[in-house]
Amino acid sequence: MSAIEPNRSATRPNIANVEPNVPAEAVLDMDAEPERGRRHMTMSQRIDAVSWRGATCLLAIAALTLGVVLAQPADDRPAVGHGAGIGAVDFRADCAVGVRDRVDRALGLMHHMMYEQARAGFAEVAEEDPSCAMAHWGVATTLFQPLWSERPSSDALQRGWAVTEEARAVVASDREALLIEATGAFFRDPESVDYWTRIQRWADGMRVAYEAFPDDLDTAALYALSRIAIASVAEDRSALFDEAGAVLQRVFDTSPTHPGGIHYAIHATDVDGRADRAVDRVEVYGDIAPHVPHALHMPTHIYVRLAAWRDVIAWNRRSADAALEAPVGDRVSSHHIHALDYMLYAALQQGDDDFAREVLDEALGRERYQDSFPAAFHLAIMPARFAVERRAWDEAATLDLEVHPYLTWDRYAWPQATLWFARGLGAAHSGAFEAAREAEARMAALRDRAAAAGEREIVAFIEIDRLVLAGAIAHADDDAETAIALLEEAAALEGTVEKHPVTPGALLPPYEALGDVLLELGRYAEARVAYEASDRRWPGRYNTLLGVMRSVVAIDEAGAGPIAERLLGQAGGSTRTTLDEANDALAHTAR
Repeated sequence: MSAIEPNRSATRPNIANVEPNVPAEAVLDMDAEPERGRRHMTMSQRIDAVSWRGATCLLAIAALTLGVVLAQPADDRPAVGHGAGIGAVDFRADCAVGVRDRVDRALGLMHHMMYEQARAGFAEVAEEDPSCAMAHWGVATTLFQPLWSERPSSDALQRGWAVTEEARAVVASDREALLIEATGAFFRDPESVDYWTRIQRWADGMRVAYEAFPDDLDTAALYALSRIAIASVAEDRSALFDEAGAVLQRVFDTSPTHPGGIHYAIHATDVDGRADRAVDRVEVYGDIAPHVPHALHMPTHIYVRLAAWRDVIAWNRRSADAALEAPVGDRVSSHHIHALDYMLYAALQQGDDDFAREVLDEALGRERYQDSFPAAFHLAIMPARFAVERRAWDEAATLDLEVHPYLTWDRYAWPQATLWFARGLGAAHSGAFEAAREAEARMAALRDRAAAAGEREIVAFIEIDRLVLAGAIAHADDDAETAIALLEEAAALEGTVEKHPVTPGALLPPYEALGDVLLELGRYAEARVAYEASDRRWPGRYNTLLGVMRSVVAIDEAGAGPIAERLLGQAGGSTRTTLDEANDALAHTAR
């Protein structure tokens, strides 16, 4: 058998020879008129037919593993992405011809994670063409965001299930039926609130859809997204990221401007040790969707890991501005403050505190953000970053916990815990032990609440910070060995999770905090090891580089030149007085 090649001119094969469970009359009708024939089939007949076909796809999957690229469905109609500013999406939905391009556009926006805008697009199509199953599917699928920590409300779960049922009632395509079943698996039993069970059911459904239709770009991209989603709570994350990366590489090779192929690949490489694997896609993403806020932001997930702070700021400036042109109802989109938090983080690593203040003021000066996890997270962590990165402990200790009351803060355990973390650090460094211990207790309660909801990843993030705070309290209370043990425990726990995509970086990384303690104790060689471990996890942090330099200076002043030069190259324009130490170290090296 020859290798499978993409065939853009092939017509759909006669499925009468490969779908024995489908009534012959239905097969004839489907070949003649798919929108009429398949609606005579029951869901079980469609699923049986596609399950049988899935077995015949094994040879195709084997061919794909040898490096064969995926094939787009064939006809001469141009992809909607050309000239439309979202990239190339060409799903060929089984809908009225006049609405297919709009389905493609909504699907493209969904791949860009512009979920509200995508949902609105799908809803408009569903109203105009109620027989368009993919429009109903799209409304439902945009009600959950697999990589975000937003959780669908009870009303959203009920709505998703109802809309999925509408899609089932009109679907006439095997490919679409399997996508509907995957989304339906997420919304099944809407009274239940076990989110991760739902995500796993969706991921299992996407596996079935992908194995049946491995040459469909959108199915492949969504399947890869499902692998990334479940990786965050999997024992073997690496294998899932590898699989997602391989699938998305084939999508990219076939359609270099497909938004899912680019966007999800960046998420698959926004992982320790993988940041250099999708640079080709990073560099083109903003070009294919120059007015999509999240597309303009996504390259910076990689630039953060490469400590390319100027690029982080430049791309997120564009993203934040574009987000203001895409409000969610009468609220500012969370994409705006998402971009600003990345900008703030980058400015602080450059030591540019004046610019960081401007960014923070811009973020906090907006009237009302959409009520979402990302908005709550950034509103909580941005003032905390500005204080903690500058080691302004009095500011941190007095951070306001009652701001932005229009958000339903009870829904957001991690953002609340982040504010308590910063307040606790400020209190511990100021000698206010009672306030610091209260903050730690509040964090523990929020951790337990997340655990009760089955949010293992959020539990880990809160617990890492709680351990760092406990270590700070112990150190301030002159219990050095307990402090070191707690910080080492936090660092070990951090190694079990990946960076969450909502955040550009930790508020205070465990290894950096450990280095600070060891440095104060005069254990310079150990401090250097801790700081360098932190730099591998969170590259290019100002305070980490400063800690490495101080450790090296204490051990061998003449050897501190390279790290001093790196710090000055990154933050040479800063007015922070700590840069005087870097200039001194560089001067000693030159002697």
